[in-house]
This record gives sequence, structure tokens and C-alpha cells, in this order.
Amino acid sequence: MASRGWRRPLGSLPALALALFLLAVAAAAAGSPDRAAPSRPPLVLPLTLSYPNASRVASSRSRRGLAEGGRPSARMRLHDDLLTNGYYTTRLHIGTPPQEFALIVDSGSTVTYVPCASCEQCGNHQDPRFQPDLSSTYSPVKCNVDCTCDSDKNQCTYERQYAEMSSSSGVLGEDIVSFGTESELKPQRAVFGCENSETGDLFSQHADGIMGLGRGQLSIMDQLVDKGVIGDSFSMCYGGMDIGGGAMVLGAMPAPPGMIYTHSNAVRSPYYNIELKEMHVAGKALRVDPRIFDGKHGTVLDSGTTYAYLPEQAFVAFKDAVSSQVHPLKKIRGPDPNYKDICFAGAGRNVSQLSEVFPKVDMVFGNGQKLSLSPENYLFRHSKVEGAYCLGVFQNGKDPTTLLGGIVVRNTLVTYDRHNEKIGFWKTNCSELWERLQSGGAPSPAPSNDPGPQADLSPAPAPSGLPEFDVGLITVYMSINVTYPNLKPHLHGLAELLAKELEIDSSQVRVMNVTGQGNSTLIRWDIFPAGSSDSMSNATAMGIIYRLQHHVQLPEHLGSYQLLGWNVQQPISRRSWLQEHVVSILVGVLLVVFLSLSAFLGLYLWRKKFRGQAAYRPVGSVGPEQELQPL
Repeated sequence: MASRGWRRPLGSLPALALALFLLAVAAAAAGSPDRAAPSRPPLVLPLTLSYPNASRVASSRSRRGLAEGGRPSARMRLHDDLLTNGYYTTRLHIGTPPQEFALIVDSGSTVTYVPCASCEQCGNHQDPRFQPDLSSTYSPVKCNVDCTCDSDKNQCTYERQYAEMSSSSGVLGEDIVSFGTESELKPQRAVFGCENSETGDLFSQHADGIMGLGRGQLSIMDQLVDKGVIGDSFSMCYGGMDIGGGAMVLGAMPAPPGMIYTHSNAVRSPYYNIELKEMHVAGKALRVDPRIFDGKHGTVLDSGTTYAYLPEQAFVAFKDAVSSQVHPLKKIRGPDPNYKDICFAGAGRNVSQLSEVFPKVDMVFGNGQKLSLSPENYLFRHSKVEGAYCLGVFQNGKDPTTLLGGIVVRNTLVTYDRHNEKIGFWKTNCSELWERLQSGGAPSPAPSNDPGPQADLSPAPAPSGLPEFDVGLITVYMSINVTYPNLKPHLHGLAELLAKELEIDSSQVRVMNVTGQGNSTLIRWDIFPAGSSDSMSNATAMGIIYRLQHHVQLPEHLGSYQLLGWNVQQPISRRSWLQEHVVSILVGVLLVVFLSLSAFLGLYLWRKKFRGQAAYRPVGSVGPEQELQPL
């Protein structure tokens, strides 16, 4: 969540150690409330973070047990961008009528919470706060022996503290939760937190709250699985470098062929851990003790963390191994002087070609299977130097835990198969996964970064809907995941960058309209023909639109973008000078004729009047003598 990236609840364990110890003592004295009788209401839940014991895991497996298939799933879009915003969000609707919220998807959190209307210490977020009084289906979770109660002993409360020193606390309520119109899962009643206090980055973030997907009875996943409405599994897919968005599925989905799995021990930790045994850089294993990835909580996969964090020995070995493979590049300082980032300049802007410069990294699991990471899975763009990249892998202080954040799984479908206690990885194009899910098609594997000598370099097909006539104007509608005030100073540079990406002159690209919409900005661009021409060929327009759809890459500080749509207009037909000015000529001729007639008429009247005055002579006036004519 901080500028260095999100660090989710792993840091909350030390803060809760005393509470866990007291809870364990109280549980022993009370006869182990974790082993609740079946008659206990399933939504009256303990609120403190606790490790699930073996008996609870076994009982949950028998309860959720057989026939995971055939159940509906909640298919939800992911928004924002991992490195620009520090997180991905999805839209959740709570109450009747529904109140919409943008929630950070976090596999390391166990509570879903939103700001409450009565909150006196909550920041200004993307959407209005939740108003329980406006929901006809809302009910508070009343105080009971299994929860921490408020001061009036009326309602259950919750509290969460995070590693970056932020916290959230409030009361628990129950209401109808819906997952959007595109989800086949019907709205369900669920318990969630209504915040009364936020601190740190939770207070200042743009997103409304957290959607907790971790292991725990308050987790939205555990609640839906306990109701039997979805299978005990969920999947997430984050977009790649410079491309935001993605998809999330709550519930079971068919596993694609070739998915790589690793065991996840639910008894060891409430977090989603994996069995990482080795890391290879350019085909060579790091010279570290394999047990280094098994310290404390082991290797934890956390969707709410931005970067990757390794124990000190593993980080030093990884940094040195990568640096030794990039001799042609120049080592430079990072974009933020507050951090000692390891950055390299001279790699170029094309992400698909980074594998030609940076080495491949492999993660080897305990079962021998190997997940290959492309450079976008351990690098982030330098925000101030074009063509420069920095390591997105850092030392985890003195903590022996290995923490893998979202950067490691960009363009990777990750399936958290809780029922079978394993996590699967499958490389794919996450930015296109949502459309494939909606159409019912299976996701396709990610394209190789190395085309090889046999690659098909033929021109791309024309986008659907492109007309066959010449084009006079292309109008593009784009959404950028940056707020308007932050984007406004960069609009001119963004237009030049867009022109460069489209391989056209900057004078052809103009910003026609800009509208702020929450944490995004909607822009209408007009793309004109080159020079003084009034049209461009169909092939030229086809190339521009294709590059818009597939090749445009924006710097990370400008955010990710989504192409909302485009349309084209025919050119205005070219006419001769006489055709274009015929009306003006006619008006001019008529004006000249009118002035000429007016002048002649005026002269005629004047002369007539003058002659009349010259013929008049008074009686008796002296006139010129007349010469007598001879007889």
C-alpha cells in the first residue's frame, strides 16, 4: 500500500502474537471453540486470527467434500493496475438496493470491509460510504461468546493491522452481497466489516476497502463455500506490464492442460503458501541453502502485495545473478531517491523483447515442477528514464519469510485449489481472459517472447468492422487508470507518446475531450490524415487501429489503459475552387450589379434635377445680347 508497494497482513502476525496466545489459552479453557457443534449458526464466528488445526481442516474437507463441479461461479472483472495503483480491485455490491464498492482483492486478508456512513476517521475514497439504514436487508451481527463485542455489548467488532502500519476496525454486519450482472452466482447473504476507523494507507487509498480471500471463517470464500454455493477454489489473473485489468473467478473452473501445481499446507499457516525449493537464473540454480525458502511462514503467495521479497541470502544471490547477465546495460539510480533500487538502462521500450536482454528465472517446486518467469515477472519500468527497468524483487528485512506479490504472477492464471490443498500456475494473456471466460472459451497460453525463425510475420488481419472506403477521421475512446488531476499535466506528452506508438506524426493526434470518472480518466482522441491530405487509405487506418488494440504501451506513471471503442468517418469529398466558392461569387456579382444600378439611378436623378433648375429665368432679368440676324 505504501509507495514501495503493498505489504499485506504478514506483518500483522507479530502484532497479534499476544492476542493469539491469549486466544489459545481461552480456547483450551472453553473446550476448544474451533471444534464447534454442527448446530452452531455458521455465521456467528470468532473474529481473532487463528491457525486452523488439523481437525478443522479434516472436517471442512468432509463438509465441502465431493462433487466440486456443477456449481456456479462468480466471474468478476479486475480493474486498476498493480504497479500504478499498488493493487487490483473488483466491484462488489452490498445491500438492498445495492450499494457499489471498489474493493482490493487480497488473498492475504480474511475480512471484507467497507467504510461505514458513521465512520469518523475514514478517508475520501472512490465511492460513497455504506449506509446500513438505506438497506432493507442489513442486520448487525449481535454480540455473542465467539466474538469481540463493542463497548455497549450489542454488536460484534473486528480489527486488522497491517505491516505498513495501517489498520482497520469497525463492526460486523450481514447483508446481501452480489457479484455483478455478469456473474452466474446469485446474490448471497454474507458477513462483512463496516469500518469506523482507518489509519495509514488504508485512510489515503483511493479504493473503498478490502475483499478478503484468505483462509478464515470471515473470509468471503469460506462463507460461500460453507453455504455450498461454490466449489472450494478461486482463480485470479493479473494483466501484464503496462496493461491493467484482468479477471477473477470465485469457485471451481476447469483447469487448463499443462497447469503447474505445488502443494499448499493449510495446517502450517493461514496464508497461501507454496513449496519453493530452488530459484534458477539463466538456467543456473542460486547458490543458497534450499531450506532458505522454508523459513518462518515458508513461501507465501499474496495477491495484495505488489513486489517480491526474499530472505537476505536469497536476495543477494538473485541480485548478483541477474546483474551478471546484463553486462551491456548501464546500471542507474532508481526513480525514487528514498529507495536503493537496482535499475538498468538501455533495454528498450518493447516489453516482448525484454527476454533478449534479461535472463529467464525459474521457480522449482518441491514436486520437481518448474514455473518460468519472464522479465515482466521480476522487473518494473523506471518512471523517469525511458527504456530502463528496475528489479521488483527486494530483501525482506530480517524476516526469513519469502513473500511473492502480484508482480511474480503477471500474465499468469493462478488457481487457489483449497479443496485439494494445492495452487496452480498457468501462463496466459490475462488481459484477454475475461472475454474468453464470457464467451465460454478456454484461456489460451501466453505467446512466446521468442518468435524464432519460423514465426509468422505476416500482416495482422483487419480489425472487425473496418469499412472498405478511405478514412477521413478515426475517433478513439480510451480509459486510463489515473485520476484526471494527476493525468492533466501529462496530456500533451501522452498525445506525443501515443503518436509515437502508432507510428504517425504527433500533429495527427488531438485530444478532443477529457472526463474524470472516479480513479480513471476517459479520453476521446481524434486521429487525422497526415499532412494536408483529407483522407488515409483503408490499409493505413487498419494498421493504426491494430496497433491501438495490441501494441500501445504507456509508461507506468501514466497508468494502464483500456480501449473502450473506436469509429471512423469518411473523408469530405474534394471539390474545385469554383465549386467551393460559387455562393460567394454569386453574392459578389449580385452586389456589384446592385451597386451599379444604384449609381446609374442616382446620376440620372441628379442630372434631371440640374437641367430643370438651369431652364428657369426670372421676369425682367438681364440676359445676354442676341445678335440681330440679317433680313
